[in-house]
Parts: sequence; structure tokens; C-alpha cells
Amino acid sequence: MKNLAFILMAFCLFCGISVHAQLKDETKWTFEAKKISGDKYQLIVHCKLPKSWHIYALEPGGDGSMIAPVITFKPTKNVKYIGKVTEKGKRISMAMEGVPGKVNYFENSVDYVQEAEIKGGATVNGTYSYQICTDQMCLPPTDDKPFTIKVK
Repeated sequence: MKNLAFILMAFCLFCGISVHAQLKDETKWTFEAKKISGDKYQLIVHCKLPKSWHIYALEPGGDGSMIAPVITFKPTKNVKYIGKVTEKGKRISMAMEGVPGKVNYFENSVDYVQEAEIKGGATVNGTYSYQICTDQMCLPPTDDKPFTIKVK
């Protein structure tokens, strides 16, 4: 009987590891600088999500347990950041079972935009952290992935 219990436990552990190993974050991130006028630019971080997955909003709401994305632009010579990072996309706000208040998130895609004044050319560096979820589960958070945007 002990051997059967051990075999059953080993099988369950193997299945759990196998299923977890098959889950891959297929979120696509791209980066661009868009000239608005004169020295004013929008530094844009595009996030394209896999089907059935979502990413929480910068202000996710709910009970505070949702992990919001963090987009950080590092100080750079010739670059003055204006305001905070904003998000653009079709934001969904809804109640979730077991969570007080409304939860805010994006499906399909979202853009994170940082306004900047850039004199001459510059290379803008930064990092992004995030977590994606389905209505059943979340992948582990991804922390401080680097990016670069070249502005001519």
C-alpha cells in the first residue's frame, strides 16, 4: 500500500511539473519612439497578449493582490520625461468572484506611453515587469526585463 501511495504521489508530481513546463509566456513586447512635434515624442511600449490571457491595468483595483505592470524609463542625457507612464487600449473593469470592488485589466493588447522631450538623438533604456493571467490561473511574474528605444 505504501508503494502505491508513493507511485501515485510521484505520478501527480510529474504531471504537475509537466503541465507547468508546457505553459510558456507568449506575450510580445515591442518598443518605439513616435515624434509628435519639435522635440516632443511618445515613447511607446506595445504589449500584445496571447489569446485568453490578460494583463492587469497600472491601477488594477480589486483587493490589491493583482500584480500591476511596471514600466520604468531610466534617466538619459538629452531626455526629459513629462508626466507618468499612461496606458492606452480597451480597459475592462469588472467584478471578479471573491474579490472586493472592480478589477481593471486589458485583453489582446495595450500600449504604455511615456511623453518625453528629446533634444537631438538619444538611446532610451528602461525595464518592464508584469504578470499575465487567464480566468483560471496566472503565470509567475516577470521582473525587470530590459528594453532600448533609439531616437534619431
